Amino acid sequence: MALAVKQKEKAWGKVLDAGLDETIKKLTPEKIEQVIKKALEKMGPGRLKTMVETCIHCGLCSEACHTYLSNDRDPTFAPVAKVKQTMWPILKNKGRVSPEFIRRAAEIAYTECNLCKRCSMYCPFGIDMAYIILSVRRICHLLGVTPLYLQDTAHSHAVTMNQMWVKQDDWIDTLQWQEEETRGEIKNPIIPINKEGADIMYSVIGPEPKFQAHLMGQAAVIMNVAGIDWTYPSFDGWDNSDMAMYSGDHEIMGRVKRAHFEAAMKLKVKKIVMGECGHAFRSIYDVGNRWLGLRMPPVPVIHAIQFYYELLREGRIKIKKKFDKPVTLHDPCNVIRGRGLHEMARYVTNALCEDFREMNPNKEYNFCCNAGGGVINCGPPWTKKRVISNRVKAEQMKATGAPIVITPCHNCHSGIEDVIKYYKLGMHTKFFSQIIVEVMEIPEKFKL
Repeated sequence: MALAVKQKEKAWGKVLDAGLDETIKKLTPEKIEQVIKKALEKMGPGRLKTMVETCIHCGLCSEACHTYLSNDRDPTFAPVAKVKQTMWPILKNKGRVSPEFIRRAAEIAYTECNLCKRCSMYCPFGIDMAYIILSVRRICHLLGVTPLYLQDTAHSHAVTMNQMWVKQDDWIDTLQWQEEETRGEIKNPIIPINKEGADIMYSVIGPEPKFQAHLMGQAAVIMNVAGIDWTYPSFDGWDNSDMAMYSGDHEIMGRVKRAHFEAAMKLKVKKIVMGECGHAFRSIYDVGNRWLGLRMPPVPVIHAIQFYYELLREGRIKIKKKFDKPVTLHDPCNVIRGRGLHEMARYVTNALCEDFREMNPNKEYNFCCNAGGGVINCGPPWTKKRVISNRVKAEQMKATGAPIVITPCHNCHSGIEDVIKYYKLGMHTKFFSQIIVEVMEIPEKFKL
């Protein structure tokens, strides 16, 4: 393993991360064993042991992994190898592993796997690699060994109940500011706050009010033109993101999801519509809800892709003139493989765009952006490793010849922009909402 690590470091250099390098100094083999035993008791070691021992090392998962393919098929990047370097020794040695082992296990779990589940689609036994790697992250978190940037984001959730340390007055100011901004787009726009009994509570992720408030303005234009009865909460629960889910801090994850659900229930809305974010949807529909003991969310939830699909299909949004630049579509793992919205995404793309060019492979077989699963949130120290480890995505996008990549997910959007820049592809990313606002017909009553 030491040789493999050294070879990898040649590509992106030795990465220093205080969240890994400094924290392992406080660990002893005895403490590690104690924490792991307690963690495995809660996780159910039988399930993990069954998955690990069911693997026959056939290698089919390898060809499914973008990290493996992008690193010249280095066998240490194969999904099965990631398990053999992490959970396998943990179970075999019953938690008796060294601090240096935990440091390496954390690097693998947090920066070499996006939990995208593409490998599980190719596994003849359907082994859930994402569950195994998430379990490794949980152990690392309980030992205090988490990439610093990711841990800082989890702390933000703990303190402010949102990803970006946005204070309540800043959140309300942003809503009012965006209502003002949309007056330059349509006549008399309204961004309702705390409207009880609305059909929809619209929720966004922390980076929108912090860095991308224009997306909230665009959402307001769409809502007003489509005649949607909607609202935002002014209080905690407006942020649907959840990096604690990916850091392994299930306790904070549970608090964040409870706040989100309770905001919707307090406002007595009929449905939650989540903005264009994949991990947030996973956290509310598949992970955080189950940590709270809920089989399904207590309030119906749909992703923006489905929302736009319904608006276009029902004619609540009409298209004035289709977007005329060639586009391709990235399939976010958490809403395509994880929720099956691939055909809806294509309906929306074809309704909005004249020249849609598919990536190959596509739909549920599309490659991950290599930013999701918390990997991009491990921060700048790991950026070079992340983009080098997604060469296959760069090749896939370049082959389409399209200058625009539609990315209906925030992490995908940012991660793919990094890939485009690193490989000098001359492309650009767009959310669906950006294209909708550009091509939609504005009814007479809203025209300036």
